[in-house]
Amino acid sequence: MNSEEIPHAGRREWLALAVLILPLLLVSMDVSVLYFAVPFIVRDLDPSATQQLWIFDIYGFVLAGLLLTMGALGDRIGRRRLLLIGAVGFSVASFAAAYAPNAEALIAARAVLGIAGATLMPSTLALIRNIFVNDADRTKAMAVWAAVMSGGVAIGPVLSGALLQYFWWGSVFLINLPAMALLLGLAPALLPEFRGAGAERFDWISAALSLAAVMPIIYGLKEWAANGFTIARLVMLLAGLAIGAVFVIRQRRVPDSVLDAALFTRRAFAVSVAAQLVGMFALVGNAVFVTQYLQSVLGMSPFVAALWSLAPAVLVGGAAPLAAALAPKLGPGPVMAAGFLLAASGFVVMALVGVHALVLVLLAAGLLGAGLVIVMTLVTDLAIGAVATDRAGAASAVLETGGEFGGALGIAVLGSIGAAVYGTRVDRAIPAGLPAPAAHTVHETLGGAVGVSATLPGATGDAILAAARAAFTSGMNTMAVVGAVVMIAAALACGLLLRTDRPAAEPADEALV
Repeated sequence: MNSEEIPHAGRREWLALAVLILPLLLVSMDVSVLYFAVPFIVRDLDPSATQQLWIFDIYGFVLAGLLLTMGALGDRIGRRRLLLIGAVGFSVASFAAAYAPNAEALIAARAVLGIAGATLMPSTLALIRNIFVNDADRTKAMAVWAAVMSGGVAIGPVLSGALLQYFWWGSVFLINLPAMALLLGLAPALLPEFRGAGAERFDWISAALSLAAVMPIIYGLKEWAANGFTIARLVMLLAGLAIGAVFVIRQRRVPDSVLDAALFTRRAFAVSVAAQLVGMFALVGNAVFVTQYLQSVLGMSPFVAALWSLAPAVLVGGAAPLAAALAPKLGPGPVMAAGFLLAASGFVVMALVGVHALVLVLLAAGLLGAGLVIVMTLVTDLAIGAVATDRAGAASAVLETGGEFGGALGIAVLGSIGAAVYGTRVDRAIPAGLPAPAAHTVHETLGGAVGVSATLPGATGDAILAAARAAFTSGMNTMAVVGAVVMIAAALACGLLLRTDRPAAEPADEALV
């Protein structure tokens, strides 16, 4: 049956999408909502330096590690059921985090938030796949999904800063409760239940292997980017890869596996996952530089920087609807290729940025974000549309896990390139008489240079600060050149590998409850 012959979505389906947006918005916001709350948490709970890192990072680590498991679990027990379980867990954990009496309790609550978040993300995507059976409608729904996802990450810091102007730090968690209550009230009436009619058993060994593989890799990459290379971090990465290899072997041999390895034999799905990884590689890697540029080069406060970071939304906001409109006419491959080329143009502009170039930086971020939202809108639709509906949960989890890997790689690779250029350039400006510990601090990071410069006499401190800002900008320029090359290569790959029209989904064996 052609897409034109399949009934279009009605009011009930679009209302269901509005309900599904609620958990998606909260999960995406929770990635960034602690940006401004950390100083207040440190004041009240007095965590150690290690505990501070875990308060911030544990949510993303647990979420990434459990996406595959939760996607497969939803296919078996029902996607709506898993969504509602996750909503209850997210609500309870949010309340616990808001009133955490100490750092250990907050870390535990953030970990539970990660577990609950891992149930929500693949469930929303899989339910969209089930609810919107018409290809054109599903593309529009995926465009909304992608726009909300990217918007939530951007809104998180601003909302956090606004709340902290008037309330205590726990308010950044309590804001989750009204939306989750609305979800729990509306979902049973508006969301149908779907689950695979096949395997009822769940492979808990594979679930444990996926967690044991993903978490060390994500953690190792982020630690490498943040604190440099060590043998311990290399061992952690290699251990994660080794466990991942065992996981893949098991998926080929166990009938009721968490991940159907045959998914990757479908070109549209495999290319989509790769494009998602590359897109997040660029988006997250660039965002780290833009944030530091606004705060440490231009000297903005975190809240003002967060407000300025919303400016690129002028370009990004129209990207998802544009992708949804062009894909049916031109095909997903050419439109995705154009998105990567638009992202490449953003990197080219970023490569030309100087020390005082707020407008250029925001323009570059807007072009990059718009291009990658185009890609991610079609990637999501293409990957989920290419598989049977009874595999949609697992497929969406693979896609999201690919995005998590891409983000970690972006921070590690692009961050390391920028850091190497920064260190080389700033070393030339360090005065010969500067004490070794202070010189090392200046060499390591721009933030360290800002701190050291504030302790030095006027002319010397100003000279070091100016040199450090120029060195960081040079590192960002170099990072952008590398990013542009990667984006152009991705555009060529999408154009060549996705030249055909939208692929037909494989047949499904599924129960509608």
